[in-house]
Amino acid sequence: MKIVELQEKRARLVTEARAILDRNPDSMPEGDDRGQYDKITEEITGLGDRIQAEERQLETETRLNKVESPKAAKRDNAAVETDADKAKVEKRAAFKRYITVGESRLMEHERRALQMDADTAGGFLVAPQEFVNSLIAFVKDNVWMRKLANVTTVTQAESLGIPSLDADPADADWTAEIATGQEDTTMKFGKRELRPHPVAKLIKVSQKLLRASAMDPEGIVIDRLGYKFAVTAEKAYLLGTGNQQPLGVFTATADGISTNRDVNTGNTATAIGADNLFEVKFKTKQQYWERGAWIFHRDALKNLMKLKDTNGQYLWVTAGLGQRGLGAGMQDVLVNSPVYLSEYAPNTFTTGKYVGIFGDFSRYWIADSLSLQFQRLVELYAATAQVGFIGRLETDGMPVLEEAFARVTLA
Repeated sequence: MKIVELQEKRARLVTEARAILDRNPDSMPEGDDRGQYDKITEEITGLGDRIQAEERQLETETRLNKVESPKAAKRDNAAVETDADKAKVEKRAAFKRYITVGESRLMEHERRALQMDADTAGGFLVAPQEFVNSLIAFVKDNVWMRKLANVTTVTQAESLGIPSLDADPADADWTAEIATGQEDTTMKFGKRELRPHPVAKLIKVSQKLLRASAMDPEGIVIDRLGYKFAVTAEKAYLLGTGNQQPLGVFTATADGISTNRDVNTGNTATAIGADNLFEVKFKTKQQYWERGAWIFHRDALKNLMKLKDTNGQYLWVTAGLGQRGLGAGMQDVLVNSPVYLSEYAPNTFTTGKYVGIFGDFSRYWIADSLSLQFQRLVELYAATAQVGFIGRLETDGMPVLEEAFARVTLA
């Protein structure tokens, strides 16, 4: 019987032995099962000895029959290269099977392929290439707006209407006992409307990659898609135009925050001044300060931390302009209000540009009609042996009360 046939027979017996053990998960087999199991394991051992004997005999015959000639040597070298390539392929295949079914269910030739040395005895399982079960990826940027804003869900309508008091009535009149005072004509109501807009992205992954990868391609795709949806929404909440997308806080418009809330006092055309920060904060009423916060790009905060007095001392430290707060996250504090850094806040330092904002961001409303969802598309791409992953989100957002905000504007 050839070596391959012996190996296949031994593999079948190993499978039969495993089936007996699986029928007795809590203890060793008993009765007929025990007798059959012992008989099979004895035969497996005998086949292993026979396989090793056949391999030694084949090696001896090959060595004795080798013809020492240039042509024969060339053939031998080619055979060595072919055998080496074949060994690499077998090693990779065996390792994948090892990951899938474990060491106990490997066939004899798979165990041998995974050994460090050429002998069938000794050695240990070695991967074709070392790897770690982690991914080298870009760090995720912070996204703050959904955490700070007022988020609601539209469930049974196309849009969300928010009543607004656009103008207060005039002050009450001092009058006589039986008089009514002047009729008010200034009080006016309005409405802010949020209409969630769709956002989507499709990624296709080959079925072979999903099947063969030692990591989790599906989990990686879904994780990065979710992060990218968060980034897309964050950009729109900060910079969106309001046209088929959210209206951002850095977009000047009468529908959101107008230019009446821009403050450039104390700034130059290329830099933020310390005085400006006080001007901006005091542009908002004290009632908004309790929940007020700053949003800057890190370039802007870097410049603020480098501000110095006439003696060359940093204002951030000496004048208490900013400080590092205590507690979880070591929150930066600027003029007694927390600072949040966003990679998507504007950071172009030229005349008239926005480079920061202060406000009560609970007065920024976000409306979702479809929370972030993922769909796995199998049949659609079956012809190309791929699986599609599509993510969908429907959201809108806008500032609903402009007096709760003030923007840092360069002169």
